[in-house]
Parts: sequence; C-alpha cells; structure tokens
Amino acid sequence: MDSPLVRLCIEEACKSGDAVERWRLQRRSLEKLPPHLADALLRRLLHRRLLFPSLLEGFKHSVENIDLRGESSINAEWMAYIGGFANLLSLNLSDCQRINSSSLWPITGLTSLTELDLSRCMKVTDTGIKHLQSVVNLEKLWISQTGVTEAGISLLASLKKLSLLDLGGLPVTDQNLISLRALTKLEYLDIWGSNVTNLGAICILKFSNLSFLNLSWTSVTQTLNIPHLECLHMNKCDIVSISKTHSSPLASLKKLVLSGATFSAETESFSFTNQSSITYLDVSNTPLRKFSFLATMINLEHLDLSSTAFGDDSVEFVACVGESLRILNVSYTKITSVGVGNLAGHVPQLNTLSLSQTSVDDLSILLISTMMPCIKTLDLSMTRIQGFMQRQTQQAEPSFAALQSLTSLEILSLEHAYLSDTALSPLSSLTGLTHLSLKSTYLTDFTLHHLSSLPNLVSLGVQDAVLTDNGLEKFSPPSRLRTLDLKGCWLLSKEAITALCKRYPHIKVRHDFADDSSSLEQNQLLPRSSPLEKSGRRRNNQRPESSVAVPRNFVDQRLKYNREELVALQNSPLSQLLPREVLVSVPDILADL
Repeated sequence: MDSPLVRLCIEEACKSGDAVERWRLQRRSLEKLPPHLADALLRRLLHRRLLFPSLLEGFKHSVENIDLRGESSINAEWMAYIGGFANLLSLNLSDCQRINSSSLWPITGLTSLTELDLSRCMKVTDTGIKHLQSVVNLEKLWISQTGVTEAGISLLASLKKLSLLDLGGLPVTDQNLISLRALTKLEYLDIWGSNVTNLGAICILKFSNLSFLNLSWTSVTQTLNIPHLECLHMNKCDIVSISKTHSSPLASLKKLVLSGATFSAETESFSFTNQSSITYLDVSNTPLRKFSFLATMINLEHLDLSSTAFGDDSVEFVACVGESLRILNVSYTKITSVGVGNLAGHVPQLNTLSLSQTSVDDLSILLISTMMPCIKTLDLSMTRIQGFMQRQTQQAEPSFAALQSLTSLEILSLEHAYLSDTALSPLSSLTGLTHLSLKSTYLTDFTLHHLSSLPNLVSLGVQDAVLTDNGLEKFSPPSRLRTLDLKGCWLLSKEAITALCKRYPHIKVRHDFADDSSSLEQNQLLPRSSPLEKSGRRRNNQRPESSVAVPRNFVDQRLKYNREELVALQNSPLSQLLPREVLVSVPDILADL
C-alpha cells in the first residue's frame, strides 16, 4: 500500500458494486494476489459496505488476516466461507453479536489459524470451546465477556501452544488456574473480574514465562513476585500484603496499573517492586496521600495521578523524575499554578500534560509555554483560566498568545471554560494544531470562522456555542478537517446542519440534527430526534427549538437574550449583532452554578 499506483488500483476496484462485479469472477488473479494486498483489498471492501459472503470465495487462497470486529451482519453463512481460508493466520470476530458456538464449527479445520478474537460474542458458550480444541495451532485467544463457564475454561488446557489468553469477565476459579498450568508457553494472562483468590494467584507463579497479568476487580490482595513479569494490572483491588513465595523483587516490572486500588501500610510504599525499573505508573482514583515513592522511580515516562490527593506540596517528587517523564496526568487534583511553576524546568521532555478540573489559572499558560517546550498535548478544561493576564499596570493581554512558543503543540482541550471570542483569538496562530476541543457558552460564529485558518486541523469541537445558521453557511472548514463537533449548539437548525453535511460529506458532523448517514463509515449512529419533536409538530406545526435530551445541570442559553434578539439571532451573524460586552459577561445563573 506504499505505492500510489497500488492505492489507486485498490480504490478503483472498490469504487462501486459494478466495479466489484467486473473483477469478482477473476479467481485466478485473486489467488495470485500477494497476501498483504489481498488483506488491504478485503478491508476496503468491508469499509465500503461492498463485501458479502459469496465474495469471500475469491479470497480464500490469498488472505491471511480478517478483521470483522463489530460487524452485526456476520453470521453462520459468513463463517462457512471463512472456513475455506486455508492460509488464514488471524481472525477477529469481537463484538459480532450473531456469532454463536455452532457458527464456529467451520473454522475447526483451519490448521494455520494462530490468532482468534471472540471478545464480547455473548452467544459463544462451552460448546464453542469444544470446537476450538481442534484448532491446535492457536497461539492467541480472546474470549472475554462471552458465555463460557468454568467448565469451558478448563477445556482450554488442551491448547498447548497458547501464549496469550484473555478470560476477562469470565467466572475463572482457583481450580481453573490449576488446570491451566499445562499452558507452559503462556506469556499473557487476563482474568479481570474473575473469582480468583489469593490461593489461585499462587498458581500463577507456575507460569514461568508470564510477562503480562491482569488481576483487576478480583479478590486477590497479595502482590505476586513473578520474576519475568513486566506488566501488572490490579485496578480496584485491596492490596494489603506482599507475597513471600519468592524473596526476589519484581525486578523486570515496567508497567504498573493500580487505578482505584487501596493499599495497606505495607504496600503503599511500593516496596514489592524494583521502583527504578517502572516506566508506566497509574495510581489514579486511589486514596494515596504520600507520594515520596516517586522520587526513586527515575525511569518513569508515564505517570497518572488523576483524582488523588496530589497537590503542590508533592510536586517536588515528580520533579525528581525529571528527564524521563513524557506523559503526566494530574487532573482532578489539588495542584495550582504554584505547583506548575515548581514543576516547570524539571520536565524538559514532557509532551502530554493534563490539568483539567484543577485550580490552575492563566499564569500556568505562561509557565508551560516557556518551561515545557516539548508539549504536544495539553488539557486545560474546567480550570480557573479566563483567557487574559494582567501585567502590572498594563492592559490585560490574551494569555493564550503565549502558546505560540509551543511549536510542537498538536492537541488542545479547553472544554467547559467560560472563554470569549476575544480570549481565544490567539489560537488562530497555532498552525500546528490537529485537534482542538472548545466548549463555552460565549463563543460565536467569530470563533468558528477564525479557526478555519488552521491548515492542519483534523478535529474541531465548538460545543455549547451560540452559532447561527448564517454563520454555519459561511463556514469554510480547513481542507484536512474530518470531524466537527457542534453538540450543544442549540440555535442551529436541522436545515443548516443537513446542508453542512451535504456540502462536506467527508466531514463527520456531531450534532443532534446530524444525519445518521454521515457516520455510516464509522459504524456509529448519532442520536435520533426525541419523541417530543414529533409530538410538537403534530400540535402546532412548528419546528421545536431543540430535540436534545436535557441533562440535570442544563442551563437554557436563551436566558441571556430578549425576545427580539432571539428572533434576530436565527439568521444573523452573532458576532455582528451583539455588542462584545454582552458575550463576555457571565450571567448570574451561570455564576451560581
């Protein structure tokens, strides 16, 4: 697919149903097609909704990988054709709700099949596992959240070549783990939400090659000292003790995910692992209050402290990580701009920073822009940032102008911030932005049009803004834009949204009035109109003002305008209609919220 000529050929072959019909009978040519090109052609046909069961017949000698995840039409008929793919290596049927145990029977003869994903195929039961026992070369198997029971799990012991086994959400017991010890090549084991206890966890020590283990949402309370383990997940576990089975620590542990876990005095210091080897740590939503253990994690690259008691007094421990830190999430914590200042200068390689739902103000923007030059992703949603900075006796300046020094910035989120058009005007100079998410009740057509000058923008969100039909009609999106999120823009009419979708069919528009067909390629349906809309039309033949489901914290933005202004807003550019001070001032009702 690296060659432009190859891309054009595949595009032409999948142009329409008639194009497919012209070549589908050329089986000799399809059989000689190299596997990587056959795989690409099959994926494109599926994406264009041009693939049907009988068409699979032509690919059975060339295709090696089939990905049908989430396809609701996949049933026994499809599987009957797939059973003839003699060279098939991997098959992904995750979230295919019509797949059941009997439909797996055709693939029992696929001796080349090494990877099979049946995740969330709820109709697959123990009978389906019996069929899979004959696929002796399976190396990777995903059956999480299926209908398999304890009896079916024990049958998996016959698949001796398994190196990856995902049993997430299944009723795995301690006895099951004893029977699965026959899988001596197992490297990846996922048993989240199972019935495993400390007794069964001891059996896991017998898996000498295990490098990944997920014990989240189980009753396991001990940390296991497995010599070769590199990744351990124990989300929502009560970690109260350290296993004494082995005296050696988890020297090779690199990734530790403990979101929502609780700790005892023995385990909260993380003495159960060699801390200097950890590169990824997630302790979000935990009751931790002491963070001194971070000072010894000198190779940490990813750190998630969101929704903890982390504050300015603990920033010094993160600063100790220094050079290695790349991703930092301190959203929903007690950090302020003072803490950001203490951190600035100590994390020169930081490229992702989330400060959402914290008390940082506009000063933090200046600190980040001058002391964290490598930032690519920045989340400042729901903070105390106002968009202006007062410098001594001088007039207030837009604080977002400082972001111009972040030449690597690509993703910026400012959702739920009460920011005006004037405050956000400097964003139009951030030409490197690819994703921008805004959510403010004070944004108008001015911001939408101003941001259209960003040449690399792929995704743009302007939610809850007071956009007008007239403004949307004149909007000229950047050439690379593929997603436009206008949810909550209550003043826009269905006609304006429909016209926008027709003008730019390559852009996925998110709005309650957006046509479902605009998102068919993503297999996602946008919300349909509420029943209230239909009843309203029957009563008075008038278009309802909105069909949006009203959330509990809903604030009707029409409260900001009188009747005459509302009538004028429907088809007038808002930025020209209302004085600037009306847009910037915060109504009392929002201030109370």
